[in-house]
Amino acid sequence: MKALHINGNDLTLEAVREVAVERRPVLLGPDAREAVNRARAVVDALIANHTVSYAITTGVGKLSDVHIAGEQIREMQVNLVRSHAVGVGEPLPVAEVRAMMVLRANSLSKGHSGVRAPTIDTLCEMLNRGVTPFVPSQGSVGASGDLAPLAHLALALIGEGECLDDKGVRIPTAEALRLAQVKPLVLEAKEAVSLINGTQGMLAVGILALLAAETLVDSADVIGSLTLDALHGTDVAFDERIHRARPHPGQLKTAENLRRMLEGSKIRESHRDCERVQDAYSLRCIPQVHGAVRDTLAHCRGIMETEVNSAVDNPLVFPARVGTGVSPVRAERISAEGEGDVISGGNFHGEPVAFALDFLGIALSALAGISERRLERLVNPALNEGLPPFLAPGAGLNSGFMMPQVTAAALVSENKILAHPASVDSITTSGNKEDYVSMGMTAALKLKRIVMNTNNVLAIEAMAAAQALDFLAPLKPSKRGQAAHAAIRSVCATMEKDRVMYQDFARIAELIASGKVAEALA
Repeated sequence: MKALHINGNDLTLEAVREVAVERRPVLLGPDAREAVNRARAVVDALIANHTVSYAITTGVGKLSDVHIAGEQIREMQVNLVRSHAVGVGEPLPVAEVRAMMVLRANSLSKGHSGVRAPTIDTLCEMLNRGVTPFVPSQGSVGASGDLAPLAHLALALIGEGECLDDKGVRIPTAEALRLAQVKPLVLEAKEAVSLINGTQGMLAVGILALLAAETLVDSADVIGSLTLDALHGTDVAFDERIHRARPHPGQLKTAENLRRMLEGSKIRESHRDCERVQDAYSLRCIPQVHGAVRDTLAHCRGIMETEVNSAVDNPLVFPARVGTGVSPVRAERISAEGEGDVISGGNFHGEPVAFALDFLGIALSALAGISERRLERLVNPALNEGLPPFLAPGAGLNSGFMMPQVTAAALVSENKILAHPASVDSITTSGNKEDYVSMGMTAALKLKRIVMNTNNVLAIEAMAAAQALDFLAPLKPSKRGQAAHAAIRSVCATMEKDRVMYQDFARIAELIASGKVAEALA
């Protein structure tokens, strides 16, 4: 793939995924390199002038009143990284760590962090040569950013700690760097705090979860339409006039998707003159529920797109601006002498991202919840419009989809627990200096599990919907419905009698995650 040139200003969520999953190469853009050098000159000038400046010539956090000078500055960089690499628990997967790396590199390339350009180059080089730090998933409270996860990342930059090889096996970082021919860094003033101070842990996990969720909501429209058709539901509730009267963008989009999915269905035509006036909410209100999920995803995408291209460490460096009226000689002198300001603030605080992550968890819990209710209608003989009880051929001898609905119910109930917002909590750290935190990483880790659960619930509904449609043959759904049905059948055969189904669910879940079910909308 063509190399991605980062500059801190225009990185997209899709590009993050390309680097994280598809291993797209990354390079520091030339304009960004100049901005990084200007900010670094400000830091160098502070050190040369023995100016007291937080995290450059002082300790950090509660120890910010301790002055650091001379060779101690370089020693403090190593101490900071080592002392903050305190994560525990399961390691983050390779894709999430790679996302962290490109996000951290992009934020530093904005030119407000005061690191050297070679530091960013080394991050990029590690990405390009497949060096992935071992990063435990637990230990961050989301302010001052994701300190522990990012410290494990920084630990690899200086040649310490562990990395993951292509098989996910932990190996010493020194060996990983040697094999990849990457030279470890010797960190200079300000660089340790710039590497470990930020929201890239929660953001990396959140971006990959969001992108997966966007595929899930499209797939849910497709699967929901199959279920509605199999249950002899009506498309009247998706009339565009209804949704124009309450024009939420997501609702309009899902209603349009459902109309397209049902257009030309022979099953729909077979009961057009039936006496039933309207369907249950889980069918009739698909546009309102799925649509609200869509709008939530769009809102959270906007927050993440802002965060991706933000400077989120502390303190931030602001080189002196050189206006159009300044001579080239004067501009060069300003740059060389490192004029500018270093200002302490709180951009590392994860609250904006934490709220978004919690909101996503709530929305996806609803997507799974309404899917399970549709599944219940498919299998319940009191509700499934004459389909066999539990969609079982020879019901009684065979149990059919009795237990898959129980599995879906278990996942939906787990989601309800996981959807409790992490961001409403806070716990004081660092000697009461960091007295209100975001818990954003906790929100991200919960969200990841909710995404997985929702994918599995949709997979179970998809398998049941395909089974129900098989019972309605020779009547067929629409062309798009047939395409979705064929996609499901490409990985899962019709149930002729009871069989072990867990592998079917796994294959359909993978199919959904790949976007191949959603392709029916194309």
